[in-house]
Amino acid sequence: MSTVKLTVNGRSVSAEVEDRTLLVHLLRDHLNLTGTHVGCDTSQCGACVVHVDGRAVKSCTMLVGQVNGANVTTIEGIAKGDELHPMQAAFRDNHGLQCGYCTPGMIMSAIDIVNRHGGELDEATVRQELEGNICRCTGYHNIVKSVLDAAGRMKVSAAAE
Repeated sequence: MSTVKLTVNGRSVSAEVEDRTLLVHLLRDHLNLTGTHVGCDTSQCGACVVHVDGRAVKSCTMLVGQVNGANVTTIEGIAKGDELHPMQAAFRDNHGLQCGYCTPGMIMSAIDIVNRHGGELDEATVRQELEGNICRCTGYHNIVKSVLDAAGRMKVSAAAE
């Protein structure tokens, strides 16, 4: 057993866990942050994507020891109170979700895409970047539309800050 200390969604946390504990299980089972989903356990689907120190990672592939001291953001940590993150709002407004199982991972990946590429994204780039996220319900059209819409919203939001 090891004690890990990290910041999750702006809150300092510490937990005593087995060395083999995956980040996704720490978040879901120990911290009760169930928005991060376990879809495949093999790093194929992207339902478990969170941000570690500002970069998107698949939390089913990271041991908790690898994030000791890190800053982790989950889907629960991106809204500002009742105000949705621009990516969440764009997914809502553009019907970028159906069953919702993949949505948290899609949104966290999409935020990272926009952060890395800026507001000037095209459809081909979004589709290529989302290849590691699987949605079994949609044809991805509205997901891509949502990401492109949010890229503009995030650009405007950043300019306002």
